[in-house]
Amino acid sequence: MCPDWKTETESSTNSVQEDMSLFTPRSDIILVSTPYITGYRVTKVLGATFGLVVRSRGLGQNIAAFFRSWAGGEIKIYTRLLEQVRHQAMERLADHAKSLGANAVLSLGFDTSEIGTATTEVLAYGTAVTVEPDPSPVQPVSLR
Repeated sequence: MCPDWKTETESSTNSVQEDMSLFTPRSDIILVSTPYITGYRVTKVLGATFGLVVRSRGLGQNIAAFFRSWAGGEIKIYTRLLEQVRHQAMERLADHAKSLGANAVLSLGFDTSEIGTATTEVLAYGTAVTVEPDPSPVQPVSLR
């Protein structure tokens, strides 16, 4: 066996790691799924913000996924595609929020749907806000 060859597992692991390096968080805006950011206070609510992506799968991907589905297990082609689309929707959401003047998005969520048989829509949505550090001490949460 040639030393430059990799097993299928090694190749797929490396390609996933390379793909994931593309999904580094942005440093110019805070994106959170919670309705608050600990240590910050909301100074202005700017309204709803969203990022929408509609992507179709190519014929080659559909054929490969069809045969993979016979064997069962994860269909990595689709997993990778949806990870990329989700990230792209978040990027569009962040760009839209910044265009509104926001420096944060609260209550970030996702919605997905299919359009036809080979097209997927991913919507990232949230509330665009401006926040600033809150100088008051953080109060512990108590459930009484």
